[in-house]
Amino acid sequence: MSTWAEERRANHAATAEQRRQDAAAATERKLREQAARAEQRRTDTAAAVKLADKQREARRARRAAFLANLAGWLSTNRVRLPIYLLALVSAGMAVPAMAGYGAQVYGDVTGTALPALSELGMWAFAFAVEITRHRHPDRPVWALQLGVWVFAGVGFALNVLHGWHRGADAAVVMGIVSVAGVIAHQLAVASPPRSAGERAAARIERKTLRKVARVQAAAVRHAVAELAPDGTARLVFTPGRYTLDGRRLAAVVDPDRHAADVLDEEIAAFFTAHEQATRPEDGPIVDSPVLTLDRPDDQPKSTRKPRPPRAPKVRSIEDLRAAFTAALDNPDVAINPKSAESIRKTLRCAPKYARQLRDEHANRA
Repeated sequence: MSTWAEERRANHAATAEQRRQDAAAATERKLREQAARAEQRRTDTAAAVKLADKQREARRARRAAFLANLAGWLSTNRVRLPIYLLALVSAGMAVPAMAGYGAQVYGDVTGTALPALSELGMWAFAFAVEITRHRHPDRPVWALQLGVWVFAGVGFALNVLHGWHRGADAAVVMGIVSVAGVIAHQLAVASPPRSAGERAAARIERKTLRKVARVQAAAVRHAVAELAPDGTARLVFTPGRYTLDGRRLAAVVDPDRHAADVLDEEIAAFFTAHEQATRPEDGPIVDSPVLTLDRPDDQPKSTRKPRPPRAPKVRSIEDLRAAFTAALDNPDVAINPKSAESIRKTLRCAPKYARQLRDEHANRA
């Protein structure tokens, strides 16, 4: 009996111990879960704070970028913005007046479209001038500007007629209000003032383009056509330096090249004269002793008498006139009959003959 009771007590004690261990394990597990949930909440809170900071920084950056862009736009358009405000004020005063005047003239609602002719017409051309000058600076805009002033005149006249029954002063005021905005736009925005250097550069560029076009046209007129066996043709141009002589191209002599050619001619003439002077006499020379009464020491050394240089071939003035006429008739020869240097260079003659040929040609012309 005692053994059974002891065993029963032992079982109860073991069961109680197991319950305590289970309760302790459950408590520990619950504590761990609570700690994990608390850690997760702290992590989520930190992530939320970091995300909020990032969003705040992004909003601040966007705001700063917007303000910077706005400041840049205002700085870029500090002239354009007041002009457009002036245009809005002008249109706000003129458009309703023209709409009422159109309804009065036409007698129905269709007359309210009159501002499209009196106000919007000139602004359409004004915007076309501005856009063309910004996107295509090389294109002419005189036709668009003519449209601006024609439609501005129409708008001014219509507003003057509208206000004439109220008096001349009212008519003038309404006309000026109608065109004030477009005039300011054309003066300050569509045609902004340029510096003296910019105007000079633009003027020089225009002159350069015009002269290049004239030179190219003259070169095409005097070019030589080369025909291929298949019948196709191409123009052959003579390279060099030219000036415009009316509708013709006149060759220009380069002073440096001219000086080099003169120096080459002088050097060649010098060596030619030297070769002619040192040329031996015609006929064989026989080396043989010469009997003399003088002792060898007393005999003077003989020197060969140099032959005088041959005179160069000289062309007469008649020959030069014929060559000059042939050069003028030959389209492949670039010669300027008004320039003595060009004549001298082409014919390779003396300067005095070149001047004589130039004067004779001028007298014949």
